[in-house]
Amino acid sequence: MTLVDQPLYVAKAELFRALGHPTRIRILELLVEGERPVSELMSEIGVEASSLSQHLAVVRHTGLATSTRQGNTVTYRVTGPEVAHFLAAARAVLAVTLGRSAETLAHLDGTP
Repeated sequence: MTLVDQPLYVAKAELFRALGHPTRIRILELLVEGERPVSELMSEIGVEASSLSQHLAVVRHTGLATSTRQGNTVTYRVTGPEVAHFLAAARAVLAVTLGRSAETLAHLDGTP
């Protein structure tokens, strides 16, 4: 059975399973800000190249990100603004379920 042939709830479960690692969430947060080459993602996230490659493959497989190659440089970007909306919705759910305000979440993010 392909992903398209699965019931929607199964596809959602696969999506959430793919997002079940903090590195993948951080990758998407960075890509929402703008496209980035793998070398920049590696330095900003601070993981080994092989680990980053595996995480990038997962977010690409889920359809949340795409990549292009130009020479030796591979650049990633999110597939659309829906990814940013999805991350914002997750943040809003956390604010409600954890009883935290947006200010508290911003503090936890390390943003002013």
